[in-house]
Order: sequence, then structure tokens, then C-alpha cells
Amino acid sequence: MPASETNFDVVFVGGMNSTAVLKFLQCDGVNYKMALVTDRSRFILPQSYFGVSHGHIAELKLESGTVSAQVEQWSRMDTFAKVTQFVPGQNKLRLSNGREYTYKALVLSTGFNHSSEHIEGLTEMEHTPGSNVFVHAIDNKERVDRNYYHGWNHTNGDMICYSPKFPYKGEGSDFYALYYEHFLRQDILQGRAAKNARIQYWTPNKEIFKFGYANEIALEECRKRGIEVFFGWEMTKVAYNQHGQKIATFRNVDSGETIEKDFFSAVINPPSKPHQELLDSGIATSEGVVDVNPYTLQHKRFENVFAFGDCIGVETTRTQSAAIYQSPVIQHNLKQLMEGKELNAIYDGYTFMPFLLGHSYATSFQHLYNYEPHTMNHLIPQYGLFARWYFGRMMKSQMQMGEKFTSFKKTHGPPYYNWNPRYVPLEHNDYLNSRNIPLSEVRMFEPKVRVAHEEHH
Repeated sequence: MPASETNFDVVFVGGMNSTAVLKFLQCDGVNYKMALVTDRSRFILPQSYFGVSHGHIAELKLESGTVSAQVEQWSRMDTFAKVTQFVPGQNKLRLSNGREYTYKALVLSTGFNHSSEHIEGLTEMEHTPGSNVFVHAIDNKERVDRNYYHGWNHTNGDMICYSPKFPYKGEGSDFYALYYEHFLRQDILQGRAAKNARIQYWTPNKEIFKFGYANEIALEECRKRGIEVFFGWEMTKVAYNQHGQKIATFRNVDSGETIEKDFFSAVINPPSKPHQELLDSGIATSEGVVDVNPYTLQHKRFENVFAFGDCIGVETTRTQSAAIYQSPVIQHNLKQLMEGKELNAIYDGYTFMPFLLGHSYATSFQHLYNYEPHTMNHLIPQYGLFARWYFGRMMKSQMQMGEKFTSFKKTHGPPYYNWNPRYVPLEHNDYLNSRNIPLSEVRMFEPKVRVAHEEHH
């Protein structure tokens, strides 16, 4: 594609997920002029990262395939670029490299602005040698290597496990308190850790998981294991005091009261902030999430905008598995939009949540919209040989799912990869019919053709 081209049929903005869907569309043989705007050339696989503290995943398998190896050259790739302004009313966007693109359809999978800088002092403390403070941010392989030692050297005092305010990156995957408690229990038995060592879980939310079933299981497990749980406390700052103690400052989300809490170790998932350019454009709501129809993933106000992954404002747990299950819906409905047909691929809210119980012990939760348990929810009991067997199986299957999604291989994408799924007309959709969801909640715009039917050269 010539470098002078600025008018596109479809522009994708995001990272790993946007790259994958563009790759799948190329394999579908569409004749769209497409462009991808992404801020890096390869990506840490979230499914591998959130399990990597176990050391069961080879370093080479932590990253996706490069963007240039996944996407063929007949589509534009603006790598290491960022959108500085969205102008959805004019079907236009401006990039950090000075380019300006127009589009007939826009697909977003931007995630959140997820950084340790959102807690005062955290960036400095995590890079202080021997601080025993670890941060969950999927930004580079070096962090993954460092985070392998999560919780291994907690010898006394309190260990803070922190999850930020919903919505955030890592929902359903970042509850490590039970994992660390298993380490600590063994260390105390062997005399390697003092008996005053404890695991604590802090969050500004009023639950560990929004999925009520999983939340009850997690709280009961915490009670059995002596893990202290503190709801409604937002971490605002970490620092060393004059005695060299590590101090975390928390603010009560209800009363505004602030407290200072000393700790020895910390594992912190920092806050996920919305991207300012999405807020400014009106594509995102005041809460910072993209306002899409939960079933078709089409924007509620801008009919030629789609979004998926962490950034969308739907009631499901944000995991990479959810984004992968959303991708064929995006792929199909985008083609329907471009050809003036009804959007009939339906996302049912499916998500998969790994539940880590200890070193090499796990079960999982799965649910649909309205936190309705999936048929396979909590299939494996959370104790003994069952959980030990399942841990290895789950780690392997999750890693393979991420690898397959982001590989160099040209495929049609999930769920079948070798061919695309077919979707029945909306009036025959089992999910909508069985839950009495009126079609007026799904059909939002009158279809119209947006691209000419011509052979791609």
C-alpha cells in the first residue's frame, strides 16, 4: 500500500487483539483497505503473564508474534504510533506521527492506560533493589522475569495483595492471595518465615470478583486460610519512612479517611485509567469505557465503530479469554456492516477466570452475562489431586489459546481457525430467545452498504 494512502475502509486501533482480528480478516479474503495503529511491534500474552509467576512457561512463549509477521503488507501498519485525537463525527483520527486517517469503520481494542505511575511512589519503590514490591503491568518481558519471585521471600510482617477499582486490566486473573498463602504456610512450617507473617488483600471495591459465585468461594477460602480482606480502601501512595519501613497510604472510598499501613512485601495491580483521547471524543462514557451494545459490540451512538476487549463497558469479567471469544463477533459483524447486512453475531458475555489456589493447584470459574454461571463453571474441585491435575492442564490450554490467537499462521481465527462460524438470523438466536431479550435491544441502526464489491488486487 502506498505511504500516501490516508483514506481507509477499516482502521484498527489497539494492540494484540486488533492485530489478530486484522490478520483474520485478511485471511477471509475481504477487499477492504485496512490500517492498523498500534504502539508496539509485539505484545506480552496476558494469559501467559498472569500464570508466569509459577515458572512453568518458557520465556520465548511470553510474547506474541510481531505485527509485521502477522499482518500482510497490503494493509497499512502504523507501528509505534498512537491516536492523539478521535473525531467520530467526521470518521477521522489523528496520529502522534502527524498522519490523519479517515475511515468507513473503526475497530477499537485499546485496553486501559495501565501503569505503576498511577500510585504515587510506586515506580520508584518497585525499582529499588530488595524492596520486595512487585507490580502487575503487562509491558515488558523483564517485568515477567522479575515477577517470577512473587511472594517467595515474604519472611515477616504483612504482605499486601492489591487490586484496583473496577474496571481494570487483569480482572478475574490477579487474585494471588491464596497462591502466596500456600508459599507462606510452607515457609512457616520450615522455619523460613516468622509466625507473624500474614497475607492481606486490599481493594477499593466491595468484592474480590463481581461474579457472586466466585466471590463467595474466594472469601470462604480466605477465611479458612487466615487471609485478611479489606474492602473499600484505595491505595494512593507508597513510601519509605524515616526508619526504612515501607508504608502504604490508603483512602477509604466511603468516608474519605486516610490511613498509613506498614508492610514487608506487596504485589500490586495498579489502577487502570481511561485513555484521555477516547474520553475527549465522546466514544467513551464518563466512566472511561467504550459504550457498545453488549450483544453485537457495535457502538451505541456511532454505528460504524466497534470495540472489544478490556475497554468496553459491558457487564462481564475482563479477561483475555473474553476478548478472544469476542473477536469472531467483531469479525463477522464488521463484514455485515460493510456489506449493508444485519449484525447477527451475538456475544453472550462468556469469560474464563483462572482461580489459583497455591503453587501448582488451581480451579476456574466461567460465566455469561448477568454473571450467569456457564455450564463448565467450577468444574474441578478446589482441593487435592483434582486441583493439582487441573493446574497443569489449565496453564497449558490457556497458553496455547493465546499463542494460537497471536501466531504467524494465517487463519480465520477463533473459534474454529480453519473456517469461520456461521450465525443464524437474530430471531432464531438461542441465547436471545432463551433469555427473552427483545430484538429492539440488538438492532440499533438501519444497515447500509459501505464498501463496493470488487476483486482485491
